[in-house]
Amino acid sequence: MLADWLSLSDVAQILGVHPSTVRSWSDQGILPVHRTKGGHRRYLRSEVDLWLLAHRANGAGEANLVFQNALRNTRFQISEGRLASEHWYAKLDNEAREQYRASGRALLQGLIHALNTGDKEALSEAEALGYEYASRGRRYGLNSVDAAHAFLFFRNVLIESMLSVYEAAAVQSPHAWSNMFRKVNEFTDQILVTILETYEAYQRAGR
Repeated sequence: MLADWLSLSDVAQILGVHPSTVRSWSDQGILPVHRTKGGHRRYLRSEVDLWLLAHRANGAGEANLVFQNALRNTRFQISEGRLASEHWYAKLDNEAREQYRASGRALLQGLIHALNTGDKEALSEAEALGYEYASRGRRYGLNSVDAAHAFLFFRNVLIESMLSVYEAAAVQSPHAWSNMFRKVNEFTDQILVTILETYEAYQRAGR
């Protein structure tokens, strides 16, 4: 009977993630967990196997689950001083600066949403964000190069924040790392392409 129960470290080994990730998933209700009288986390092997099978069937293996969990725990840390050093930021008034500071959060939310949809939906999400970045840039007097620089600034902050989360969680799976960068690059590359295409379309229309 005892063999049916797993410790937190046992589950971490089975899923190929760090114990802190299993602890986080348990506390968030993502992974089924039981508590002993002493308050220790214990897991039924049958529940863990079923949980893992269900997520694999949905196309979300361990690496993708780690990735999405890391995204949800990502926090943007952007100091005013860091923004002030950007040449495009100096061209903006206070209203525009506030709009751009919110861009990082919108980028993160868009990426999380895209990961939970199919490839076509993810592409549409990236294109919508690209159009939004381009429209905002033109509205506030930025040229296409400035708009691209602004987007790349927030993309790089996103990547830095995600790396910090991964390092703190001690993620060791090479597949998890490669999966993270592949998804981020595909999504953000499409945003950048859409920004440039939108500016070009405005230019052709003489606007």
